[in-house]
Amino acid sequence: MAVTINDIKKLRDMTGAGLSDCKKALIESDNDITKAMELIRKRGQAIAAKREDRQAAQGIAIGKSDGKFAAIIALKCETDFVAKNEKFVNLAKAILDLAMVQKPANLDELSALDMDGKPVSEQITALSGITGEKMELGTYECLNAPSTVVYNHFNGMLSAAVAFNQENVAEDVAKAIAMQVASMNPIKATREQIPQEVIDEELRMAIDKTRAEQVSKAVENALKKAGFNPYYCATEEHQDEAVRKGYMTPEQVEEAKKLMADTADAKLKSMPEQMIQNIVKGRMEKFYKENILMEQEYEASEEKGMTIAMFLDKAQKGLIATDLKRVNLNAD
Repeated sequence: MAVTINDIKKLRDMTGAGLSDCKKALIESDNDITKAMELIRKRGQAIAAKREDRQAAQGIAIGKSDGKFAAIIALKCETDFVAKNEKFVNLAKAILDLAMVQKPANLDELSALDMDGKPVSEQITALSGITGEKMELGTYECLNAPSTVVYNHFNGMLSAAVAFNQENVAEDVAKAIAMQVASMNPIKATREQIPQEVIDEELRMAIDKTRAEQVSKAVENALKKAGFNPYYCATEEHQDEAVRKGYMTPEQVEEAKKLMADTADAKLKSMPEQMIQNIVKGRMEKFYKENILMEQEYEASEEKGMTIAMFLDKAQKGLIATDLKRVNLNAD
């Protein structure tokens, strides 16, 4: 049976494959639509497999909320051109809609869900074969709470979701918090949610930085007092430059190096532990203020010093943001 243009268009509508691919599949399958669809599917899988080592850095990140449940998915591809393709965008929206209905717990569950008779993962593979680009379901995040909200940034690459402890949160209030999450990138809603290992690492870095700063100040003061320029003593390159330009003799360089080492050693041994702890405490509070949603300053407020916690309580007594999710395909 000869392959007609109507058959080709029909197969194209059903699969989204190119006209030439559809014609070839119909010829090989002797005009059997079912077999032709299977051929296109297998070819798409083979093409996608060849692209596994490529980087999928573009795509779309979108989310939805039905009130109590919120979900964000990120469908990734290789180029901005494909990311804006109607079929790609529609697939991402269909996956998100499926997630809103089925409410899978994680990415693996979402990938395995049935979508028009095939797992989500196979639908992505099929479109990958058609577009010629690697595609993958890069992220799936969800929240369950008395109230949730989602904000999708206009560039299509960023989406943020927030959960609240109370129902009936005003739409403008909820959206404002989701926009805060999108723009200020907090790591958690409350400090109690930060993993202990993260706190321990921040504490270690704060202590190291504080000690290093105190030593640096002491060394700089000692050099100035001895008549040396701290700039030309800072590194070996600077010391070589000082000798080369005649600002210091090799003997003076050695004297300055010994002074720096002795001063640093003495400062480390005499540094008051309480002073270190006080400075470190201030650094940790700054870390929380910058990275915890409830402790961040509300950037849209005209009232100086208003935190998210203050803003929420003022909007609705006792209102708290209990969790958040943020997906950004661009580098923060």
